[in-house]
Amino acid sequence: MGWRARLGVVLCLAALWAGGLAAADEEGNQDESLESKTLSAEDQVKDHSTGTRVVAGQIFLESGKSDSQSEDEENFHSQEEEKENSLEELNSLEMSNLLNKDLEEAEIQSPVLTAIGGTADGEPCHFPFLFMEKEYAECTADGREDGRLWCATTYDYKKDQKWGFCETEEQSNKRRQMQEAEDVYQTGMKILNESSKKAQKKEAYQYLLKAADMNHTKAMEKVSYALLFGDYLKQNIQSSKELFEKLTEEGSPKGQMALGFLYASGLGVNSSQAKALVYYTFGALGGNLIAHMILGYRYWAGIGVLQSCESALTHYRLVANHVASDISLTGGTVVQRIRLADEVENPGMASGMLEEDLIQYYQFLAEKGDVQAQVGLGQLHLHGGRGVEQNHQRAFEYFNQAANAGNSHAMAFLGKMYSEGSDVVPQSNETALQYFKKAADMGNPVGQSGLGMAYLYGRGVPVNYELALKYFQKAAEQGWVDGQLQLGSMYYNGIGVKRDYKQALKYFNLASQGGHILAFYNLAQMHATGTGVMRSCHTAVELFKNVCERGRWSERLMTAYNSYKDGDSNSAVVQYLLLAEQGYEVAQSNAAFILDQKEASIVGENETYPRALLHWNRAASQGYTVARIKLGDYHFYGFGTDVDYETAFIHYRLASEQQHSAQAMFNLGYMHEKGLGIKQNGNC
Repeated sequence: MGWRARLGVVLCLAALWAGGLAAADEEGNQDESLESKTLSAEDQVKDHSTGTRVVAGQIFLESGKSDSQSEDEENFHSQEEEKENSLEELNSLEMSNLLNKDLEEAEIQSPVLTAIGGTADGEPCHFPFLFMEKEYAECTADGREDGRLWCATTYDYKKDQKWGFCETEEQSNKRRQMQEAEDVYQTGMKILNESSKKAQKKEAYQYLLKAADMNHTKAMEKVSYALLFGDYLKQNIQSSKELFEKLTEEGSPKGQMALGFLYASGLGVNSSQAKALVYYTFGALGGNLIAHMILGYRYWAGIGVLQSCESALTHYRLVANHVASDISLTGGTVVQRIRLADEVENPGMASGMLEEDLIQYYQFLAEKGDVQAQVGLGQLHLHGGRGVEQNHQRAFEYFNQAANAGNSHAMAFLGKMYSEGSDVVPQSNETALQYFKKAADMGNPVGQSGLGMAYLYGRGVPVNYELALKYFQKAAEQGWVDGQLQLGSMYYNGIGVKRDYKQALKYFNLASQGGHILAFYNLAQMHATGTGVMRSCHTAVELFKNVCERGRWSERLMTAYNSYKDGDSNSAVVQYLLLAEQGYEVAQSNAAFILDQKEASIVGENETYPRALLHWNRAASQGYTVARIKLGDYHFYGFGTDVDYETAFIHYRLASEQQHSAQAMFNLGYMHEKGLGIKQNGNC
């Protein structure tokens, strides 16, 4: 990084620090009474403000000039656009040549490695050099039992015997220690990734603990989060805080984000929204996506900062770009949003989870040849969710059984599995095409959409936009979301049809009603840039927020729920608190519920109601009725705040008018009757 770039970052940080701290100090008190993927530097500096990008599956299409074009995309552009791309490529080549020239100059100017000790102390190393009839282009430890790196200072070591060390003894020891730590870390990660049993995962963390003790950064990150949440290690907030502080000193964005979270939630430290904002900002500048998401939510809701839709848009769009690129045509994993308060209030209410005995019943039906049960279980295992882990092997087996019985839906999903490929099903366009054709001939919309994809991208057949459009239209008419999404993309980009933003908007809206997350992303892009619609920052932010909440971190909602069900309220509340910081309304209400029930010993008794009040307030601001009523209750009874009948009345009235809550209406009637917070009226 040049000095001008460094100065720019310093000035940016200074401005953020000054403005952010001022805003946090001004609003922090008010907020307190109410309140792991990392980006590369290149990704962060990209200008996302120009050119609307819409996503069709895993293919990114842009209406403006793109940084890079895939082979499929090149087929979609006119000759004029191809000329522009050629010019861009030439410019890229020129830039590349300039960079290579700079690198060559840097290499020429780089200091020569000098031998330390040996028979040629102070003399420059000679590369390559010949040792034991082998040429070495860099320092080596060959020939030495102590593993210390050395070099020869002439070409032929055997002839001249001129050599010296490439590192001091201290540097050598440090390098070997880091290598040992890396080996221990890799052993731990191998066990962690390859096992599903709790005992083996606990064993893996023992290796990671050892590597963390040896100052291995990635191991420290894994261990610090495990200590924070109580994942396979005993929960210890103080130990996790110490590790986060150490990581922050080393410049780890994950450590910075986590330290920001501790200050925001007051876990292990005195709560400080100003410090939280600083650490979140550093984490975001380092490329941490969760830090970006937290900042997006804070600017959107005005928490600790001055409310700014445009700032929220910047952060949310950056995260949404990565979430969208990570999501396949399946629409991503299912996010389970189970509210603890609703489960208590309505015990018989379906939580979206499938009971174990119900799953076993469906398995029994499937084994007996029930085709619908086979297809249902296949889809459940393909996507995961509802308490069932994703398992492509079992999904494939169930779909195969149903397809052999002549079920078109199973055939189509087998086509999808072959089209996308996985560890279980090898990618094969030809096999996918066979299944899609069979399903489509039977009028199945999933098969029709699959055939449309094949013709659109030339997978196993020549590219034919006319046929692609025809099959997508057939699928869309039957309400299949992938067909609607692809049809929207074709109209948006003018592929096989005249470009028509209104039609694109129509089909993206239809796909979004079916819950397709890429449709939300495309609509957000259109509203963010005013493409085919009036520009609306507010609508764009809400749509991008929805996309961000479908990122892989959403899986922790289920982990937190399971922790709570297993009786570990401390682990559950910390997990929900972090997700609450990211803006998940369900996490805010669940964190508030656990605090309200005084089930988390990790939070001091005097702090439970004020913190619960803060999170009920955030959840209510996002439209959750129960949270709004809870705010009324807290002000009515003086939980975590002073008794304030007028404020209680306002919250009950909002719940009654906006969400038509019967409980809120009853409470309002009672307050009217008793003259609490409003003039007494016993006749209402």
